Amino acid sequence: MLDESIQELEAGSLARIARAQSPEELEAVRVEVLGRKGGALAQVSKDMGKLAPEERARIGKLLNGAKQKLEDALAAKKGQFDEADLRARLDGEWIDLTLPAPGPRRGHLHPITRIQRELEDLFVSLGFTVLDGPEVETEYYNFDALNIPADHPARDMQDTFWLDGGNLLRTHTSPVQVRGMERLGPPLRMIAPGRAFRNESVDASHEHTFYQLEGMMIDREVSVAHLLYFMKTLLTAIFHREATVRLRPGYFPFVEPGFELDIQCLICGGAGCPVCKQSGWVELLPCGLVNPQVLRLSGIDPGAWNGFAFGLGLTRLAMMRYAIDDIRHLQGGDLRFLEQF
Repeated sequence: MLDESIQELEAGSLARIARAQSPEELEAVRVEVLGRKGGALAQVSKDMGKLAPEERARIGKLLNGAKQKLEDALAAKKGQFDEADLRARLDGEWIDLTLPAPGPRRGHLHPITRIQRELEDLFVSLGFTVLDGPEVETEYYNFDALNIPADHPARDMQDTFWLDGGNLLRTHTSPVQVRGMERLGPPLRMIAPGRAFRNESVDASHEHTFYQLEGMMIDREVSVAHLLYFMKTLLTAIFHREATVRLRPGYFPFVEPGFELDIQCLICGGAGCPVCKQSGWVELLPCGLVNPQVLRLSGIDPGAWNGFAFGLGLTRLAMMRYAIDDIRHLQGGDLRFLEQF
């Protein structure tokens, strides 16, 4: 009998509504019972067409009454869930307005800034001057004055960001050395920390924007021994321990002879990782004795003066110091990463 089916469906559904433990469970009951397509009451309505007119009226009234009771029960139960959710939110978000304001959050230095300031303090204590220069440079200071000829690969568009008017974003901080020699003259001890730019593909160990520190010493009878002393002093001060290094020949137009000073990767201990490209070594300090032509172009007599120069990657040094395995973290803007320092 339809009336018995309706009564049983009503009683069972009301019990399920009362037992529902979550809005999702309540919605499942509503869809199953009152859904327009496939709902239990909708299925009963389909059978009413087979009834006599007087019987159809009675069953219809019974069906509508059951539907109304179920809708009222669903609304009441949903109201209970909404009230409980609001109460939980109010408890969780409650603020005591009588408490004093927390004040601004204390900031801290970026890891590259920390490294840079430590190196500045170190070299100032060794008698060096800290110099700065423009990031938008001329071709002369970025290339010509550093004895980089017009056909040198460093001038290729894959390395340099050229700007309108023939200027460029400096590819290293070496132009500050030239400006320093022109302005101060010998004897000279200087470092030039700052940002540089190269049109490179970004990966775990390369960025198009990075930080360097260039250094130079011009005096009489400067030798490779002086260069090695300052480089070892630098690395020991930064890593607070002896670092394993190797010196190998390298070609750079602005130094002669030129060297590549590599440091054993502190991320993997020399075993090989993405930072060191699985080699166990990281190129850290291109260096050498200043090419006489560079001195001559800066107005210094190479017969009376000589010196050494080096370029240090502050970004890579920070990676080694803090065991950062991906250079992109440093300028990614992710506060979760930066707050570690």
